Amino acid sequence: MSDLKQPDSVGVTPTSDEIDQEKVREYLEQEEKPTRSLGRFWGLVVALIAVGMAGFYIYTAGTLPAPVQWQRGIYVMLTYILVLLLYPAVGKKSPLQPWLSGLAERLPGPLRAVIVPRGGPTILDLALIVITVIVVGYFIINYPALQRRAGAYNPTDFTVSVIGLIISLEIARRVLGWSMTLIGLFFILYLRFGFVLYDIPILDTFAHRGQPWQRVATVLFLDQEGVFGVMANVLVSYVILFIFFGAFLNKAGASRFFIDLPLALAGRSTGGPAKVAVLSSALFGSISGSAIANTVSTGTFTIPLMKRAGFRPHVAGAIEPSASIGGAFMPPVMGAGAFLMSELTNTPYSVIVAISIVPAVLYFLSVLTMVHFEARKFGLSGIKTEQTAWQIIRNEWYLSLPLLVVIFMLVRGFSPGYAAFWSILSCIPLMYLLPENLADFKNPAAQGGTVVNAFLRSTVRVIKTINEAIQKGVRDTLVIGATVGVIGMIVGTIYATGVGQRFANIIVSLSGGNLLIAVLLIGIASLILGMGVPVTAAYLITAVIAVPALNDLGVAILAAHMIVYWFSQDSNITPPVCVAAYAGAAIAGADPWKTGWTSFKFAKLLYVMPLLFAFTPEILMIGASGQPLVDVEWSKVAMSWFSATLGTIAFSAVSMFYLVRKTTWWEWIVAAFGTFLCFWPNLLTDAIGVLIVGSVWFWQWYDVRRQRRAEVRSSMAD
Repeated sequence: MSDLKQPDSVGVTPTSDEIDQEKVREYLEQEEKPTRSLGRFWGLVVALIAVGMAGFYIYTAGTLPAPVQWQRGIYVMLTYILVLLLYPAVGKKSPLQPWLSGLAERLPGPLRAVIVPRGGPTILDLALIVITVIVVGYFIINYPALQRRAGAYNPTDFTVSVIGLIISLEIARRVLGWSMTLIGLFFILYLRFGFVLYDIPILDTFAHRGQPWQRVATVLFLDQEGVFGVMANVLVSYVILFIFFGAFLNKAGASRFFIDLPLALAGRSTGGPAKVAVLSSALFGSISGSAIANTVSTGTFTIPLMKRAGFRPHVAGAIEPSASIGGAFMPPVMGAGAFLMSELTNTPYSVIVAISIVPAVLYFLSVLTMVHFEARKFGLSGIKTEQTAWQIIRNEWYLSLPLLVVIFMLVRGFSPGYAAFWSILSCIPLMYLLPENLADFKNPAAQGGTVVNAFLRSTVRVIKTINEAIQKGVRDTLVIGATVGVIGMIVGTIYATGVGQRFANIIVSLSGGNLLIAVLLIGIASLILGMGVPVTAAYLITAVIAVPALNDLGVAILAAHMIVYWFSQDSNITPPVCVAAYAGAAIAGADPWKTGWTSFKFAKLLYVMPLLFAFTPEILMIGASGQPLVDVEWSKVAMSWFSATLGTIAFSAVSMFYLVRKTTWWEWIVAAFGTFLCFWPNLLTDAIGVLIVGSVWFWQWYDVRRQRRAEVRSSMAD
């Protein structure tokens, strides 16, 4: 979604000198390595593979999935091939690059053209592609036999598995860097040499008898918990389809609507540009669960707009990523972790969507409230807009139709994959309504012919647009697809050793059975883990080891997963590793470290909401049985929503240290106590909390008026 089209009506499109594109690219490369520039032939090869891959999975989503080995195997094979074609083994900024370039220059011309050709894969890449086809093809073709002899694999199975694991590690290294690769290697060694830990104090808790190499390789590559396991299944069943949907919706012009409507709704209000950033991030987040993609897409427009309105650069750069991480919580298309949650808990995705709506709305309400008081503190007003919200809705309402298709089909109980299929198809008619096509229909004679000729020309343009959407969508899947092998190694190891339950026992032990301490420990663990792996991987790993602990402490399974899922997003905006915040800093031209901590300030509800999930599961519509939407006392649910709303507004206002004027420490302590009472789901505590916070606000209002009167009297006396 990085090719966001800005609305022409606003007249505030950022210029290239306002955005340091090189810095943006540098921070994005922390999340995803740069691709190589391909020549015409290899570019065509990649394009054809992308069309085939997208076509296969969109078709099977609308009809019937292929047999499991083909559905998952083809995805892994094509993803690995595309990574090997697009991502060089040694990046341009690698210390090895100058040495390798010098070595290549000394080779004879014909030999250099074969080994390291310009604009194409090297001979090593081609060899790895052939090997990838062989090892994944072996899994696909021999799948029934492998199932029959599971646990008694032969030497050929072992050899194929070893090669497959090595390639999986290399794929992760090329796209995500060494951190994810070393984590995968660590889990392989842990599965093999776990017995070594018996002799090491403290670590002996994690010791196990170890597994022979043959068992290690085959379990991690061929078994159902390995490379072709839960992560691969979730990706092919849900995630990549919604990534395709986001690309199609963007190419259909919906990005214009997602900027124009928030601009008309909030642009004129106090701190209007910042509120536009929050609302547009919520709309973008509803179709893309990626905080970084949301930051770059909407931030290129909203961050310069905020700076022009008077927001300090580091604040403007922080508000956008703080709002953007809410995309992982905002239905109908949440982050990839939400689909994993559905798979791990055997809960329909539509239920995950239903219980996530209120928490997501509260998160964006929190950021909006903080933004409002930040603007009030510095006297920042809104901006003039040329159209009203009603005019935008009247003129551009049709751009929201694909999103409504997703919501309607999920509500009706269709599978997420099937909903994604029809939502993708619903984007195609919208492509005929793009400005160039509309102009052709209105005046076909300008380009020659009748309306029929205009339709044919528009169809050609629509086909090109569909191809662009496919190319972008497939490339966007590679970042998360590159994790599939390493995550398979991690999950396979955890299941094979049973270490997940040991972690659970440790968490319960360290917390002393105290749920609050346990939740805080899990939050810290998730933050540390998120420094080295993508948020989806952080969620999956933390969920496997932490959910059993929370369940032992009385938290419902789904509430425990939601706690971990929310915490897994914190590495995007919490220093020292906060790529989304750093991307916002690059766009704003601000200090990355300062922007990161400011992002943390605006996203504080990210750390509060998991506590509400733990202590008031009714906010997730979880009943006494621990199941969502079963045995639910709706009066308690309504009470929890009401209290959470009051608490969110109070917390967001009080945490900015400004109500009518800057808050003193004693005022803050009093208001913080009132905020705590607001969160407690009880009418009496809510009333007392509102009274306390309201009293602090009234006192500040009175104090400001009193000081103004004193100043007026003083000036009149002079």
